[in-house]
This record gives sequence, structure tokens and C-alpha cells, in this order.
Amino acid sequence: MRDPRRIRCTYYIEAVDVARAAAALAGEQSSGTFIAVPGESDRIRERHAAEVVAIRELGECAPSLPSRRRPERVTAAEVVVEFPMVNIGTDIATLLTAVAGNLFELVELYACRLQSIGLPDEFVAAHPGPAFGVAGTRKLMGVPDGVLIGTIVKPNVGLVEEEFRGVVRELARASIDLIKDDELMTDPAYLPLETRVRVALEEIADAEQVTGHRTMYAFNITGDLAGLQRRHDLVVEAGGNCVMLNVPVMGLPALAWLRGFAQVPIHGHRAGLAASMRSPALGVDFTVWQQLARLAGADHVHASGLGSKFYERDEQVAANIRSLQAPLGTTTAPLPTLSSGQNVHTPGPTFAAVGSTDLLMLAGGGIAAHPDGPAAGVRSLRQAWIAAVSGSPLADAAAEHAARGDSALAHALQTFPAGA
Repeated sequence: MRDPRRIRCTYYIEAVDVARAAAALAGEQSSGTFIAVPGESDRIRERHAAEVVAIRELGECAPSLPSRRRPERVTAAEVVVEFPMVNIGTDIATLLTAVAGNLFELVELYACRLQSIGLPDEFVAAHPGPAFGVAGTRKLMGVPDGVLIGTIVKPNVGLVEEEFRGVVRELARASIDLIKDDELMTDPAYLPLETRVRVALEEIADAEQVTGHRTMYAFNITGDLAGLQRRHDLVVEAGGNCVMLNVPVMGLPALAWLRGFAQVPIHGHRAGLAASMRSPALGVDFTVWQQLARLAGADHVHASGLGSKFYERDEQVAANIRSLQAPLGTTTAPLPTLSSGQNVHTPGPTFAAVGSTDLLMLAGGGIAAHPDGPAAGVRSLRQAWIAAVSGSPLADAAAEHAARGDSALAHALQTFPAGA
């Protein structure tokens, strides 16, 4: 009997014969093989075969990907394939193997990108999703509304203990909402995780006594899988309130395992994701990947940033953010995290694109490079966000603050040119 629970995937493909290539994709990823084999019965095909349910040809083009076959022209198309859930169950690794596995290697395909995925309610409900998300993170920080402002410890590698202490002290006393380790900073001998945890929590506690503001620190616990729980426990037992994982490097199953015992929010970094996402002709779209990262338990998910130093166009970043805000069953909403080249010029376009302040903006140079110091950098970003939400021009907002004796935003506008 045909399984009514279907996982519906839309692919962009390029092929000489689109219908034949789509059938090869569906067969390779379910019950078929390149040649009929004994035992491939009607019962198996009925219950277990993936089905091509729609094909929309988009016209001819040159092949996007290399192959041992070299046609001069191919046909581009969107194809919709449905996979029976009986083949996959509710396991994320098995799902990825089916919908984003060997199919990328098929000789018939000169492009293959998973653009969207529709998951059955039963699959979504089988995963806990974020334990904290937006609301839980706000509660831990004591910040009920407004965009959350964060930064990264810079220089990202090479600091020794006392240098690290000085950086965290200055940032924590700037009343920042979140400080995070860089993705490159894991557990080096010159500044081990244990040392960073001790020093950062000391400085954050001291700063709170001065400012009254609670700062969250996302400690990077990426590393060997066997030591993941030990590193999590080290952070939590010392009083830490957030851990960070380089999700594409460690894998979604590692994230799901961490979610199973995590007692604090998981800051989900996307280092390495572009290797499977950057080419429009290959890999998996962010809007697909983020669904699985959410189901696996990431509380904060990096979405890149508008006007960033990375490759994604602003409309792509806005789509990334909106995908994180879209409902996914009854799972808790994650906190979209903006990063890379963020400064006082990006709140306006960001708010115009997504209409939300349930965001975490990470600004490295946008804070550390402020001429009046990190506290002014943080303040200028908060002022820029207030202006964005109210619809006030940045220059007018800067002038109003300067008239009241606060030149943080004005000096930021001078330091960070628009479009830089």
C-alpha cells in the first residue's frame, strides 16, 4: 500500500533529457537502480519508490557542472519529487541521505540543487526544536524587546589570557547583549576553553555589578564528538548561559545530540555551509537547511547579514531571515542572527526587509572600531535600530543625539561610510 506521508522536494536540475534524469534521481534515491534487479517487485515499487510529480522546463543553457559527458547544451528545469516517509522514518541523517545524497553524483545531472522541502507533520513533531529560541534567550538576557546587539572576540585567534580578559572586560562593560567566540576559537593550548570560561564569566559578573546589564557569552564547544558533552558541562557548571556549535562542520546529528542534554541556548554557527549552498547549481538552499537546523535544536541560527562582506545578495539574506521566522509545526522560533560587516547603516535596510526586531545583530568592527570605544559602538547600533523602526533618517537621529551630548551615532556615520 502506498504511504500517504510524503516528503515533497523541489529540485533545480539541468539535463539532456529532463524527464529521464528526474526518473533517475527518484529511482537512485529510493527503490530503483540503474538496471532492474531480482526482487524489485511491484509491492516494493508501490510502497517505497519515490515519485516525480511535476516537471517545469525553464529553457536551454550551457551545463553548469562538470561531468564525464560533455553536452554543449542542456535543459534547465524544476522538478518535484515525493519520497515516501516509510523509507526514512523521522531521522534527520536518513532524510539527508535520501533527499540530498548520491543524487548529486548522477551523470545525467549537470546541475542539481534542493530548493525546498515539505516535511510531514509527523516528521516535524518527532523533533524537539529549539529549547530557548527568541523568548528564552531574551529571558536569560533580561531584554524583553528590541534588537539584541552582540559581537565577536577579536582578534579571533592568538590572544593570551590577560589580553582576552581585557577584551571581554571592555565589551561586557559596554552593556552588550551577547559576546561570542569566533568560529576558529575552539580549545587551543594557548587559551583553552576552560580558561576562557573562567575569565569571561568573572568579567561578565563584575561588569553586571557596574552596569546592571546581563551579558550572555556563547562559548564555542566545537571539537571532537566524544568530548562534546564534557565541554558543554564545563560551561554550564561554571555558570555559563550559552554554547556555540559550528553546525555544518559538526553535522546536524551532532547538533541534535547536543540538544538532547543541553541546559543552555545553542548558538548555531553556519561555518562551512556555503560549500554546499553558494552555487545555484548544486547543493541545498538555506531555506531547506534551516528547517533541519531548527528541528535539530539550534536556538540561534546565523543567516548572514544585509550589506555584508559575504556573497549573498540582500534579498537572499532577507529570505533567509524570513524562513527562520516562518512557523515550523509547533517548534519554538529560533533567533535569526545577523553577522559579517554589520554597522549602523544596516539596521534601516534590514528592518525594511523583514519588519522585525526579534533579531541578534553581531557587529565586530562595527563595535570594536568605533572611534569612541566599544560602549559607543554598542550605543550607536541601538540608536540606529531605534531610528530604523521609527523611520527616522540616520543623519537626523545622529544630530538629535549629538544635540543632547551623545555623538556616538554621528561618529559612527563618519567612521563607517554607507555601502562600505
